[in-house]
Amino acid sequence: MTVAYWILAGLTAAFYLYSGVLKAVRSAEQLRPMMGWVDSVPMTFVRTIGVLEILGAIGLILPPLTGIAPWLAFAAAIAFFLLQIGATTLHLRRGESSVVGLNLVLLVEGALLIWLATIWL
Repeated sequence: MTVAYWILAGLTAAFYLYSGVLKAVRSAEQLRPMMGWVDSVPMTFVRTIGVLEILGAIGLILPPLTGIAPWLAFAAAIAFFLLQIGATTLHLRRGESSVVGLNLVLLVEGALLIWLATIWL
């Protein structure tokens, strides 16, 4: 179970770290081709999501790795699951059905990560 956690947590952290950095540093014009939804929310919200994704990615890896507050990995997994519920809702409301598939994959991945992260409780 530990090996499965590290594999899934590593892949998830890499995805959200990349996504978070893009949202935190790029302008709306640069994000628009990849993320059409940035026009429907304030840019401060996009930046906040980006910073939270970066912190969540760190939370999946660093606490269990150092042994300091490893329960934060469980909290980060729950946060990513909730984030994907919100993202799926946003994309469905915008009629972006092509993106919903990725959201559902990330939702399942988040649920698995929550289960696997119970080893740190």
